[in-house]
Amino acid sequence: MNPPVISPSNPLVESERFRLLVQSVNDYAIYMLSPEGIVSSWNSGAQRFKGYTADEIIGQHFSKFYRDEDRARGLPSNALNTARTSGKFEDEGWRVRKDGSFFWASVIIDPIQDDDGNLIGFAKITRDITERKQAAESLHASEERFRLLVQGVTDYAIYMLSPAGIITNWNAGAKRIKGYEESEVIGTHFSRFYTEDDQQTGLPAKALATATALGVFENEGWRVRKDGSKFWAHVVIDSIKNANGELIGFAKVTRDVTERRKTAEELKKAQAALFQAQKMESIGLLTGGIAHDFNNLLNIVSNSVALLRPSLDGAKEIRLLEGIEKATSRGSLLIQQLLAFAKQQTFTLERRNVNRIVESFESVLRRANNSLIQFNIKLADHLPPVEIDVAQLESAMLNLVINACDATPSGGKILLTTEAIQLSEHEIEKLPAGNYVKISVLDTGHGIPPEIISRIVEPFFTTKPIGKGTGLGLSQVYGFAQQANGTLQIISSNGQTTISIILPSLSEDVMDLHQEPASEIALIVDDQPDVLEIAAEVFKTLGYDVICANSAREALEIIERSKGIDVLFSDVMMPGMNGIELGHKAKTIMPNIKVLLASGFTTPVLKERYSGLESFDLVTKPYKVSEIAKKLRSV
Repeated sequence: MNPPVISPSNPLVESERFRLLVQSVNDYAIYMLSPEGIVSSWNSGAQRFKGYTADEIIGQHFSKFYRDEDRARGLPSNALNTARTSGKFEDEGWRVRKDGSFFWASVIIDPIQDDDGNLIGFAKITRDITERKQAAESLHASEERFRLLVQGVTDYAIYMLSPAGIITNWNAGAKRIKGYEESEVIGTHFSRFYTEDDQQTGLPAKALATATALGVFENEGWRVRKDGSKFWAHVVIDSIKNANGELIGFAKVTRDVTERRKTAEELKKAQAALFQAQKMESIGLLTGGIAHDFNNLLNIVSNSVALLRPSLDGAKEIRLLEGIEKATSRGSLLIQQLLAFAKQQTFTLERRNVNRIVESFESVLRRANNSLIQFNIKLADHLPPVEIDVAQLESAMLNLVINACDATPSGGKILLTTEAIQLSEHEIEKLPAGNYVKISVLDTGHGIPPEIISRIVEPFFTTKPIGKGTGLGLSQVYGFAQQANGTLQIISSNGQTTISIILPSLSEDVMDLHQEPASEIALIVDDQPDVLEIAAEVFKTLGYDVICANSAREALEIIERSKGIDVLFSDVMMPGMNGIELGHKAKTIMPNIKVLLASGFTTPVLKERYSGLESFDLVTKPYKVSEIAKKLRSV
């Protein structure tokens, strides 16, 4: 009998080729099952990774490859039922080798039917994908660890951006720092965290463009939280590219470094303050030494002039000597200002109320202003006392007012205020915590440039034109404040400058055993400065604390503000409101005030011209001290 002819169309040949193909496959277990699940064929791939030879496994049920627990759950029969009813069963799971070891298998079971549609068995393909599963699990574990790491970080805001800058994820640190929940920001543009100014200048887009071009963008700046508050952020944006070098997004890391910045600024300020203190101390030592030497020279000149005066009788010689005396007095004043800055002038300390000092010195302060300037005084109620040299404080206030006038040559406003303040430790320079009295002079002039504020109190430093100032006014005020255990505060911005003398206050309930009882206060009113000065001296001789006013309007302002005037002494004839009208209005405000009027006209003449004079006592000019004292006793 001849063997069959092998040709491409011969079914026997095709069947053999298929068998050889299946048998040669090593990466897949390909075998047949009967309708009941009995193994009926076995290829080399099945033998390779399941460990059984064809003789060992053909005729056995395929459930042999399942774990005990999987058989107990009926997985093998479920797999065949699914393949029978659905036309395919596909699954992954653990399977068992001959040696009892496990491998992770990818399984496909297809039903096989004859031409009549009858089930004649199953084709089963299994692949060992243990390594792929382990790799996937390792990758998943790595990604999960990274996710947990990122989510667990609370000190940094770490999140991803799309190439267009859209937020794609959000960690706990981002929520803590910026205040947004994940649902509130996912899908929105990251520019929402920038200030309006930065958004308008296009900073978010520039950041992404830089990260794209250079691979990274790093910057510090203000960012905005959900509640609108700002924080100082350190930002790093890294570009993320795929294996082909294509940009797929950005990784953004933000940290709140507001406290670090604040600490750095405070350190910088402390270093600058230390340098300034050291510089001022050095200048003070030099200034004090020079001032004492020049004081000795001026003493020689002054005494020499005094000795020469009796021996001179020529008019020319006397004029020259008077010129030397004036220059010597001017030099002595400059020396006193230098000593004040060096904190070496003599202090006569008194327990005084600053408001009283301001009120008694008000007329001098007003005369220092020109007519274009609106000068006002606002004194705080219940101001605690301070221990101070009155003359030095008056000189300091006058210096501040004169400087304010110079800063407002074309007119403006000057306001002198007093207030009680409480400071914490080193809140203003190196002042200890405690209660203080603050005397401030505010002007609406041209302001002080920030770069020279630290130098403004140095001796001979001035911004005024040559010949307009010595540069010693503020240095005297600074030295006075320092010697009084206080300080000088200078604030200037937007064309408004406030210079404040800050002095430690005394407790109201701690009485000075050596303090004399407070004197009564007399308010002297006259529109002629020379007459006003003489009248003030008369009342000082009588033991009064004196406050002066140049007009009835100014006097009423003082009365309404102080509420502590004991005696009103006023000229009758003054521009605007006369002294009689002033007296009646003063009585309305303070019923217990004593009113004494003065005039060059007699009482009958005044009664013809004015009404209401009979309510007050009158002294006729020129008057004597004894006459004033007698009238005051009768009042």
